[in-house]
Amino acid sequence: MTSHLPGSTDPVLAAGDEPLSNASDNAYFGDILDRRLSRRSLLRGSLAAAVAGAMATSLPFGSAFAGQGGRGPSLGFTAIPTSAADRVVVPAGYRVQALIPWGTPLAEGVPDFALDNSGADQAQQVGSHHDGMHFFPLDGRSDEGLLVLNHEYIEPRFMHEAAAGLALDRGGFPQLADGRREADQVLRELNAHGVSIVHIRRGDDGQWQVIKDAQNRRITGLTPMRLAGPVAGTDHVVTQYSPEGTRTRGTLNNCAHGVTPWGTYLAAEENWAGYFANQAGDIDRRQARYGITTRDTSRYQWHRAVGDADEFVRFDATPRGASATEDYRNEPHTFGYMVEIDPFDAEAMPVKRTHLGRFAHEGVIFAPAVEGQPVVAYSGDDARFEYIYKFVSAKPYRAASADGSLLDEGTLYVARFHDDGSGEWLALAPGENGLTPENGFADLADILVNTRSAADIAGATKMDRPEWGAVDPATGQVYFTLTNNTRREPGQEDAANPRADNSFGHIIRWREDGTHAATRFAWDLFVLAGDQQDSRDLAGNPLGEEAIFASPDGLWIDPERRVWIQTDISESVMNSGIYEVFGNNQMLAANPETGEIKRFLTGPIGQEITGVIATPDQRTLFVNVQHPGATTEAEAFAAGDYASHWPQGGDAIPRSATLVISREDGGIVGA
Repeated sequence: MTSHLPGSTDPVLAAGDEPLSNASDNAYFGDILDRRLSRRSLLRGSLAAAVAGAMATSLPFGSAFAGQGGRGPSLGFTAIPTSAADRVVVPAGYRVQALIPWGTPLAEGVPDFALDNSGADQAQQVGSHHDGMHFFPLDGRSDEGLLVLNHEYIEPRFMHEAAAGLALDRGGFPQLADGRREADQVLRELNAHGVSIVHIRRGDDGQWQVIKDAQNRRITGLTPMRLAGPVAGTDHVVTQYSPEGTRTRGTLNNCAHGVTPWGTYLAAEENWAGYFANQAGDIDRRQARYGITTRDTSRYQWHRAVGDADEFVRFDATPRGASATEDYRNEPHTFGYMVEIDPFDAEAMPVKRTHLGRFAHEGVIFAPAVEGQPVVAYSGDDARFEYIYKFVSAKPYRAASADGSLLDEGTLYVARFHDDGSGEWLALAPGENGLTPENGFADLADILVNTRSAADIAGATKMDRPEWGAVDPATGQVYFTLTNNTRREPGQEDAANPRADNSFGHIIRWREDGTHAATRFAWDLFVLAGDQQDSRDLAGNPLGEEAIFASPDGLWIDPERRVWIQTDISESVMNSGIYEVFGNNQMLAANPETGEIKRFLTGPIGQEITGVIATPDQRTLFVNVQHPGATTEAEAFAAGDYASHWPQGGDAIPRSATLVISREDGGIVGA
């Protein structure tokens, strides 16, 4: 066996994050903000100070964004300090349980987690690298339901007996001497991706447990899926597996999620491009604009599995046959979508909704559905200098009959932010905003397969890695996290992305001009993340020790309007340099009216805190801990010296798991 060691990446990126691929001349958000601040003659000195002044002025937060005019939700817990310990810390008066770690069996007779589990075993176990999730109550109950969660990627070195003793970093995996992969290892890795649907129930002792029944199931990197919307059935997605261009297999790199107004689950396909090799000398924009370049390697080398099985070979997109029906040149075009899953119907085939766009979807959030009005959904493209999108359905929402077909017809828009605090949504539709055959866009399917290129032409604003979004249930304001962007150089700042070398990130919010289907909006910043010197809260003040954070990622607003913020400082820089002050990744709660922020949770070593949802009574909170121990160096791994042993402790392999958090007095979490 030999080890695979990935090449160098931007140090602020996490494993598998997409390399920069936007070469357009579109405006940078930082430039916009800089012009806005300069024109209004705000505070002199650092840009952060100028932004503080902007946030403290009367526009737009003091008027258009005044919210409810009250004090906002309570944050009734004592903030906790940062931590670098290998454990989960929550405030006094709270308790926490670790549930469904990677490898938890979902059916009777399925083995418990072990390094010698087979690929087939993994198909009936909870997947790896827990991420976005939702709790679907059974019969409206808060003590029993289906927990549906994404599994973003894997850390192969912790998956296989063959990795023992090898000097593997967090992206490394065992290979045969000729560079091939063992087929069952590849099968296990594919089955560790995707989505888990887990029936859970709270016992009389307050502890939650898995109920092993027929409601549990896995959707993996191999599950048959239907393509729907304008791209389905076109030449873009014709493959050897689906000559009609209507089917594909599996979903990968599922980051955040969405929940439709009709009660289904949407899994986002984020950094999927790295899974594909392509040795063609001329790769067109359908792949090049997403980071696929001429190469014979891929993230995990699945296409090099021994035996050349079709389900593995498809990850080589090199044209080899006389037409697309004889190879997998178009396989990458069947990824990059939102995947709709009905958690209550095991017979329903998952559906990739192509009209929501093709890019590195972080997730999707829906505006509150209104009877007789269009369905509106927002999504961010999580890569440096990419964009924020909005879909508006063509047909109105009718609660009695609504289903996923509403997402197949409508208009996809991309955001342009102006330096005066206004913004507009640019339609990505045939004949609009330069999207014509003369400019290389033949029809709607061509626009959607090439969503990024279409947004380039339309003139969208380049953002600092748009991540999760959330909608305030009372005001309708839309929030988005912009996690970081160290590639933004001086002179590329703008109003919505105000800092060059943006190592810490920020959160933006906006209010639509009327309904959520409007084409114009007003925006400003909610918080600039950072340490106590380089951060600003809603009042323009530096964040206190109880509130400092970096790289905001996960975001959720609960029914009482607490803004829950989760962080994803890359394991490559965590607890070092400028990031040392923040400790391990954490979760905080914020008041949208006052801007008060308090740290609620810190996680173990080497992880990302991601995914958050509550039971209907808000007395149980579910939070995911992803990739603990990812900071383990290659040499330490070879010696069996892991940076983390969470959640089991001792000398156990670290595993992603879900936290179950509740108050000891049974009250509402966070109140």
